[in-house]
Amino acid sequence: MADKVVAEVACSAGRRLSGVVITAGLGAALIWSALAQPPEAAGWQALIVALGLVALVSAVRVYRATARKLVLTETQLRDDTGRALVAIDRIDRIERGMFAFKPSNGFVLRLKEPAPPAWQPGLWWRWGRKLAVGGVPSGHDTRALADAIQAMLDRRD
Repeated sequence: MADKVVAEVACSAGRRLSGVVITAGLGAALIWSALAQPPEAAGWQALIVALGLVALVSAVRVYRATARKLVLTETQLRDDTGRALVAIDRIDRIERGMFAFKPSNGFVLRLKEPAPPAWQPGLWWRWGRKLAVGGVPSGHDTRALADAIQAMLDRRD
């Protein structure tokens, strides 16, 4: 069966809360800093407030994105809404070493050809020939997902 689920990755409530609180805390601290002790130049104050607002919006995006699960089937990696991240046959290799440019607790898939950019903060991002998974999910879960993808690539090659 082509749609058999091989592995899943979900974010625990504690890890989600931690990611959202840290990101929102940064936004609140920036805004408070700009308003409590404003810099002499008004442009700097506006910039710091804008960065704080961006961090608060990011916190909301992290909250929404980490509610999703990543699902690996025999044909593709997708989220639980059915949105395909990449087909298995488009993956060239997986990078998950200590010196790989990857998210925390995660890995990077090198794709055979560039894909449209996309981002779900705290869960995954895709840019050019790279698709990175990690951030908020636990290292144990992402390691199991990476192992399953590696096994699929080994069987293919």
